[in-house]
Amino acid sequence: MATEVAQIPAEETPAVAAPTENPASEQAEKPAASETAAAAPAAAAPPAENENAQGNKEDGKAASKENADGAADGDAKKDGEAAAVAAPAKSEAPPAQKFNVHKTNFEKDIIYLYQFSRTPLLPSLSPYCLKVETWLRLVGLKYENVDHKMRFRSKKGQLPFIELNGEEIADSAIIIKELSSKYEKNLESGLTAEQRNVSYATIAMLENHLIWIIFYWRAKYPDNVLKGYKVNLQHALGLRLPNSILNFFFKITFGRKWFQGTKKLKAHGIGVHSAEEIEEFGKNDLKVLSEMLDCKPFFFGDEPTTLDVVAFAVLSQLHYLSKDIAYPLRDYMTEKCPNLIGHVSRMKDKCFPDWDEICTKLDLNAHIPKPEPETKEGKEGGEQEKSNEQEGPEGDKIEKELEKDKSNEKESTEENKEKEETK
Repeated sequence: MATEVAQIPAEETPAVAAPTENPASEQAEKPAASETAAAAPAAAAPPAENENAQGNKEDGKAASKENADGAADGDAKKDGEAAAVAAPAKSEAPPAQKFNVHKTNFEKDIIYLYQFSRTPLLPSLSPYCLKVETWLRLVGLKYENVDHKMRFRSKKGQLPFIELNGEEIADSAIIIKELSSKYEKNLESGLTAEQRNVSYATIAMLENHLIWIIFYWRAKYPDNVLKGYKVNLQHALGLRLPNSILNFFFKITFGRKWFQGTKKLKAHGIGVHSAEEIEEFGKNDLKVLSEMLDCKPFFFGDEPTTLDVVAFAVLSQLHYLSKDIAYPLRDYMTEKCPNLIGHVSRMKDKCFPDWDEICTKLDLNAHIPKPEPETKEGKEGGEQEKSNEQEGPEGDKIEKELEKDKSNEKESTEENKEKEETK
């Protein structure tokens, strides 16, 4: 009962309590009226008595009327409370939560990765996309690539980005930071403070300098990108137009739309230099990396860290470029920095044991086990068993009907014989 009263709005509570306050005020007014009557002159006593009697009579009527009203209000209040107790509370189902993601039928705690399509020589033409997928494989998190045919971008306009439990996370560095924190997958936990600082500075060199040197070459020679990585645009974009037409438009729009041509390169700073100067910058970066790695399997010892992931993602763009395409920076790494080639091979074997399958079948999710296809013999055997099971009860039913027909025929023939004999 107390709960129901507490649910009444504040503006309604005075009306409920009003009947209990009026009788007290009426009683307070009655003594005041009697004192006034006592103070009147004696000559006016008889009329005063009559007036007092009449007033008392009217007061009694008013009081009885108010008591009746109060009782009625009290009954109404009780009825209302009883109805409130009897009536079940209507529980409205909460509205379904809406997620502003592309993968609306997502599974909980599955990481959905959006990146570029596969190529026959490299899992991804984007070092940032390859960085994220390599990290996911190295730490062992469950993920799935979304085959969006490069139609989607993050809210920041970038690839890669991920969707996790209905939330979008963009930018490769932020993706790794968020997932490292959520799943406690810190590859730098065994490093000293000095090693972490060196790792941070080296990653900055790779992503903000060496990558842009590679982008400069790609923007300048878009045709070599298609030939060097054997890109099949028809498959990558999911279009039916002939590759010759797609390649033509790719060459026109590649530098302008993807990298925004020389404007973006100049805004970065690398585009203001000559081709020879840019090439020299790249060689210096490779030399620094080679000296840092030295003869160690990975940059900080026997186990890979985030620096190894980033270095692998960037150096793979050079190492796996087709030898049919001339690229001085790739040739320099092969001839002068063989330990970097070894590093790329070790990271590939550790994180991409299915590399050949990825590049052959261009499968985005080669890491996810596929159901084994049924063999032809097994399928036919299963169908035969199923048909036998279905035919079993039906065959019995047919046999019974045949026996019944035979018995009916026998009876009819006997009856015909008897009729003929009687004749």
